[in-house]
Amino acid sequence: MQDHDLDRWMHAHDFEIQNRASERRVLWVIGLTVVTMAAEITAGLLFGSMALLADGWHMGTHAAALGITALAYHFARRHARDRRFTFGTGKIGVLGGYSSAVVLAVVALLMAVESAERLFHPQTIRFDEALMVAVLGLIVNLASALLLQQPHHGHGSDASHEGHGHGHDHQHHDPPDHNLRSAYLHVLADALTSVLAIGALIVGKFWHWVWMDAVMGIVGAMIIAQWARGLLKDTARILLDRDIDTEMVQRIHDLIEADADNRIADLHIWRIGSNQMAAIVSVVTHFPRQPDHYKQLLAPIDQMAHLTVEVIDCTIGPCLTANGDLAK
Repeated sequence: MQDHDLDRWMHAHDFEIQNRASERRVLWVIGLTVVTMAAEITAGLLFGSMALLADGWHMGTHAAALGITALAYHFARRHARDRRFTFGTGKIGVLGGYSSAVVLAVVALLMAVESAERLFHPQTIRFDEALMVAVLGLIVNLASALLLQQPHHGHGSDASHEGHGHGHDHQHHDPPDHNLRSAYLHVLADALTSVLAIGALIVGKFWHWVWMDAVMGIVGAMIIAQWARGLLKDTARILLDRDIDTEMVQRIHDLIEADADNRIADLHIWRIGSNQMAAIVSVVTHFPRQPDHYKQLLAPIDQMAHLTVEVIDCTIGPCLTANGDLAK
């Protein structure tokens, strides 16, 4: 048999569907972010607004974080069929989301430190000019958030049905894209900082509460840190292969062990993308069937993109007959 004859049985490992439209939207947002960043940092320095400077700094770091998002999309797509990635490049987007969350956390820390310093050492603020640029930043942030909203339509999953038991066809909703979500959270953080900056500038202008500028910076840092924590937690679970809940494990046991006298001797489940899983199942039974049979038993679990089944013929006397009745 020639190597090319094996192609019909080889399983594709590009489980994570990389959306080129999402990648293009991220690139558009990077461009908008860089332009607005330059305007806000310049205006913040000229007009003496900490809130405005914080907004500009966020946009700078977020532009870098969005660059991580775009790079993750590009790398995952370029190496989608690279056999050196044993289970494909599905986790690259998750890694991009994790890296962006780290940047988001650092931004929150820097923002809190600088705002605290300004709270004890306030500076003169030119409110009218600063308000104009802050409103411009908010408009850009809201437009960017609209561009980065994740679609929620369904799509078909096309996978093979090879003999070793992996893949099946199901209609399901698009899986959560942690890479796109990280970009979306960065833009939301910018929008939040813009809102807080506008509020602080208005209060400072009409009530002369200049200290509100620094207070709003601290409040924004706390909220952004919480967003970063949530994204770090979600992506770390996937990267460390501890994202499978007990209900999923129990469901696999129930589906396999409801058939004949099957018992699962060994089970390994892990994520290979945002919402795709792989599993290795060892089934001990007195009535062994082909791996495809056990694969079909698990067909209701439409997240199972890669399933390998080991069938072990038990030589000890059966406790059940083939139709499930107790043996005499």
